[in-house]
Amino acid sequence: MDSEQAALGFTALGQGTRLELMRALLAAGPSGLPAGEIGARLGVPASTLSFHLRALEQAGLVAATRHGRSLVYAAQIVRLRGLVAFLAEACCGGEPARCGDLHRLFDTERETPRMEAPRFNVLFLCTRNSARSIMAEAILNRIGEGRFRAFSAGSEPAAEGPLPEVLNQLKALGHDVSAQHSKSWDVFTGPDAPRMDFVIALCDTLAGQACPDFGATALTAAWPLPDPAKFSGSAVERATLLNELYAALQRRLGIFTSLPFGTLDRMALKARLDELATPQGMARV
Repeated sequence: MDSEQAALGFTALGQGTRLELMRALLAAGPSGLPAGEIGARLGVPASTLSFHLRALEQAGLVAATRHGRSLVYAAQIVRLRGLVAFLAEACCGGEPARCGDLHRLFDTERETPRMEAPRFNVLFLCTRNSARSIMAEAILNRIGEGRFRAFSAGSEPAAEGPLPEVLNQLKALGHDVSAQHSKSWDVFTGPDAPRMDFVIALCDTLAGQACPDFGATALTAAWPLPDPAKFSGSAVERATLLNELYAALQRRLGIFTSLPFGTLDRMALKARLDELATPQGMARV
């Protein structure tokens, strides 16, 4: 970053409303916020908000993506870090020890111990919510290490609940399945439902259905996987196929949880999610 770019960034931030706007977007994380919600939070009229967002966009500090009819804005973390790093380059003539504790403010190479990683809500969808989505929910809640909360639902939830062989497999692998049950995706659309950061469909059949509105900030992806209810063959063959499905989900979710959420902007994060549906995307990691 050169002086002219840095000056543009600091000028954009040098106004009270824009500074509060950036703080709100940073708090929202990579999911960002719709323009209407930003205006409501800050108490800023739409025309004024548009002016301030444009100034931050021109400085490269925020970027917008369209979600239906809404524009969702997210902070550009890499650009913001570059702005801070521009100051750090001049700190005490390259001798940080002379700055005392001041240089810690400009340390862009590490996160401070007090900084908590963002927590994301992830909803897995499947028509019956009886196998694939149940597996994904259980896996992510275990490997997410408190940074992710996983949920699952379906468009036509199975009245009889999850497949017994799926629950038995999860139990055998050490998962707690006491709370697992098949439920409608309508559970996650009401005003009291948890706000979703990611919504991931695991079967092809959802592609032809009209999914509910899970909020303008939710990033969506489709990872089509075979339906265990359609598996045929002997008990041994079915168990092998279930193990392969479990391994495929664990692999994808392992990559998903290791993504650098703090440095990827919304568009880059969406691209990485889509890549995980393909063998080529899996091979990148």
